Amino acid sequence: MALLSDEERMEVDDLLREETPIWVPLPGPQTLAYESDADILYYGGSAGGGKSDLLLGLALNEHAHSIIFRRQTTQLVGIQIRLLEEILRSRKGWNGQSDVLSLPDRRIEFGSCNNAGDELKYQGRPHDLCGFDEISHFLESQFRFLIGWLRTTIVGQRCRIVCAGNPPTTTEGRWVVKYWGPWLDDKHPRPARSGELRWFTTVDGRDEEVPDGKPITINGRIVVPMSRTFIPSSVQDNPFLLKTGYESTLQALPEPLRSQMLLGDFRAGVEDSAWQLIPTDWIDAAMERWTEDGGKGPMDSAGVDVARGGRDKTTVSTRFGAWYDRIKGLPGAQTPNGAAAAGFVVSCIRDKAVIHIDALGVGGETIGHLETNGMQVDAVVGYDTDSCLGQYDKATGRLRFRNRRAIIHWRFRESLDPITGDNIALPPDPELKADLCAPLWKLTAGGILVEEKDEIKKRIGRSPDKGDAVIYASINTPKKEEFRRGQKNVTVAEEWSPFNA
Repeated sequence: MALLSDEERMEVDDLLREETPIWVPLPGPQTLAYESDADILYYGGSAGGGKSDLLLGLALNEHAHSIIFRRQTTQLVGIQIRLLEEILRSRKGWNGQSDVLSLPDRRIEFGSCNNAGDELKYQGRPHDLCGFDEISHFLESQFRFLIGWLRTTIVGQRCRIVCAGNPPTTTEGRWVVKYWGPWLDDKHPRPARSGELRWFTTVDGRDEEVPDGKPITINGRIVVPMSRTFIPSSVQDNPFLLKTGYESTLQALPEPLRSQMLLGDFRAGVEDSAWQLIPTDWIDAAMERWTEDGGKGPMDSAGVDVARGGRDKTTVSTRFGAWYDRIKGLPGAQTPNGAAAAGFVVSCIRDKAVIHIDALGVGGETIGHLETNGMQVDAVVGYDTDSCLGQYDKATGRLRFRNRRAIIHWRFRESLDPITGDNIALPPDPELKADLCAPLWKLTAGGILVEEKDEIKKRIGRSPDKGDAVIYASINTPKKEEFRRGQKNVTVAEEWSPFNA
């Protein structure tokens, strides 16, 4: 270099900067993740595998316009931005007001979604890399909304979604096990290998696996499936952390945190909230009891949750004794009024089963159409207090209830009790499980009070339709021998059918 002129030295420096990446992945899982062809990658499992570094490395080396999310703003500043400074050894290009790093040929944004609904502020802001640090901290609804803006106008620029994180430690984070089911769910019918690509698309709001990434037609539209994969990592893959004794720190953690953070065990127990209405283990046991042919005898009861438009569904659960059938649902757009909703409900009912439906909101009009067509309906009014008189919990015989919503939910909880319950059999359904795990309760001066549905929607980012339908179906209302029938001879079911909606 000493023999080179100043101009030649500058040229060599420019060439070195062009050829040497800002960040280099560690050999092993981090490199496999860096080079993965997956459209949606989940990297991590254990603590210490270099998850946050991977997100920053991809943004610095491979992408023109990136955004990296953390659920909490405080975590964003304390972890991601500090780590970025360590890699770059400079604050040049950093704007602390907007949390954006601007470099000559790329731009990296940092975002957070502290509360449900905060994701809306990122609407319409395209990125070619969407990164999520600690993905299980996010609500599923937030994740699905934010990845909707993955796109680029730069020819040849790859677009991808990279999620990093440990196993979920709360019930709200369990959705990641379902989303990456072939890799994380030990009961999945078609398990996948680490790094193996699987392709998925969305049909009527549900994820469905397809054979490959070839475009397919769904409801008249051409859709290109997106590939997913999961690549596990651990502190053993990170020689820098191993030198610090970090593994010994993880070894000393109490269970189940040790299994989650050291071993990346997605089966390790997720702690229920002390105020979770129905213990997760009780729900799991009920789903394990379920068999496809368990519905013997007449249909006793049905529970209905009505929706109009939006992402919610009109949902029907039917019960045969202690056995609940698979839940049926129809997009809210196909039940735009009471007559349409009633027609769908009638198509699901037989044996003069009693229909239990929320009397408030959009359910009221549906009830009228059902009764006009000779159906026995129990119009459930959640805030009703008269039905609470003389009602107490079975375990102590002393706890009262604030309203009918509390009674219905608590009685369903009692029916699932593994010792004193009714051997309830629920259809295995991850969304139903999440819905039933969602409600919280508290003990007030007036008795047991169960969290309102609107509050649950705010907390989990969606409506617990399936859970509500099952809980309504659990109500025991005696069947009447004869139903009052209206003047019309034709039923709603004949006027409208879900098959030609």
